[in-house]
Amino acid sequence: MESNFFNVVLLPLALGIVMLGLGLSLTINDFKRVVTYPKAMMIGLASQMLILPVVCFFIAKSFGLSPELAVGLMLLAASPGGPTANLYSHLSKGDVALNISLTAVNSLLTLFTLPFIVNFAIHYFMESGQVIPMQFKKVMEVFAIVLVPVSIGMILKAKFPSLSSILDKPVKILSALFLVFIIAGVVYQEKENIISYFEMVGVAALVFNLLSIAVGYYLPRMFSLKENQAIAIGMEIGIHNGTLAIYIALSVVGNSVMSIPPAIYSLIMFFTAAAFGVFVNNRRIAKSKQILDVA
Repeated sequence: MESNFFNVVLLPLALGIVMLGLGLSLTINDFKRVVTYPKAMMIGLASQMLILPVVCFFIAKSFGLSPELAVGLMLLAASPGGPTANLYSHLSKGDVALNISLTAVNSLLTLFTLPFIVNFAIHYFMESGQVIPMQFKKVMEVFAIVLVPVSIGMILKAKFPSLSSILDKPVKILSALFLVFIIAGVVYQEKENIISYFEMVGVAALVFNLLSIAVGYYLPRMFSLKENQAIAIGMEIGIHNGTLAIYIALSVVGNSVMSIPPAIYSLIMFFTAAAFGVFVNNRRIAKSKQILDVA
């Protein structure tokens, strides 16, 4: 696979389709829920944008990751939740409306916070001669490739609801297929070292994923949020937009090794999210049985 064609054509196309799919599920009201459900939104956003980067930083340090892999994991932590979180939340009886709102607001805010977090990680972990900060021009490209497809999707949903309903499922399927293809492309580009990279960062990615889900679920419960809201936040925090993280690693920063942690995490998160769904559903069944037994 020609690396330049993959980075310049296929990656932006894949990210555009993912963001179009997100836009097809959004309305203006999804952004207004910041006011309607301020507590749940603030806890979810704080978990995603403040706690996760700190947790990820200490995981990268604790596992002694190489500088490029550490930055790649931090890049993932700085990325917003993925649209797939909505599906997993629905299957687990989470608050899908909250999921959609968190994804919408977080995707917008991340455009401002992600460059800061990634540049901090690059300066901290990389040696001075290796530092290649995210340039303003490249950040603007990310703005365009995220906001334009989302805007198109939202316009289609508002103006042509029947068409958006028809497009919604195929676009989501295409997004998933593109993610698989992108992961395969990353593995191909780093095929000489992929096994050693997996050994170095695989456990760290798994630990980060499990802690992300745990923070997303248990922190809201500590603040007395409803079970379905905690499930929604757990899915939102645990499932990241791996396509965006890989795109930034390859096309913005221009470092293929940094794309390895997001690729590995993207493989892991679907299995752990499914296990989390089984866990919360079993808890719900067990609680229902206890209530029936008491009655």
